[in-house]
Amino acid sequence: MFRGWIWFNLVYSFHLNSSVDFNFPEGEILLFDKDYGLSSFSVVNRARGIIKKSLKLKKIKVGHAGTLDPLATGLLVVCTGKLTKTIVNIQDAEKEYTGTFTIGATTPSYDLESDVNETFPVEHITEELVYSTAQTFVGEHDQMPPIFSAKQVDGKRAYELARAGEEVKLKPKRITIKEFEIQSVTQAEGVMEIDFRVACSKGTYIRSLAYDYGKALNSGGYLSALRRTKIGKYSVNDAITIDQFQFLIMGSENEA
Repeated sequence: MFRGWIWFNLVYSFHLNSSVDFNFPEGEILLFDKDYGLSSFSVVNRARGIIKKSLKLKKIKVGHAGTLDPLATGLLVVCTGKLTKTIVNIQDAEKEYTGTFTIGATTPSYDLESDVNETFPVEHITEELVYSTAQTFVGEHDQMPPIFSAKQVDGKRAYELARAGEEVKLKPKRITIKEFEIQSVTQAEGVMEIDFRVACSKGTYIRSLAYDYGKALNSGGYLSALRRTKIGKYSVNDAITIDQFQFLIMGSENEA
């Protein structure tokens, strides 16, 4: 797998002299660095449109191997054609994330989708406590998904019920945190900003980890930034944006 910009230059060369080729119907695994604010569905839909237009196809199978929330950035693995059959295997792989927990407040969604609903003290939290508490999460344990999630509840998405103000009852899920590294700790206007790196199993909600970690610090917490950096053997360092993909395939900045 090529580094993102190496791939960009290589495929640009293909666009000029056809020295490199793709076979989207037979199957390709595309690595996208998803921008903030975009849904995973919108990236897949746009990639499909670009491929269909470039090959003059009426339809082609395109799907992603794991949703990334609109408020998150980073690696989105997209499979085409016959390789969409490999999506389940990729989804099962270990994930790695970096990001920021804000400690000293909570939100109903456990992230920035909703406003702060409660504040908590942080004066008692030492750096030693920050690091030692993180290590208590390493290993296998039950995690409660956030009510603002895509979990199915009686045929509806949990977030639909939560946004409508209805009660949402979810069941905990067994997950594994393989690594939980604290990268930096800073104070900011009555809260603590904690930068982290986490390697975890499929189905882990980093938003729930933020909430649970805040509680373990005898405070509150929510996820204020998130970037997915790896899925199994695939890395965001090898990814390009959907705009770059369009330019490489179509040679145009216009929408597909």
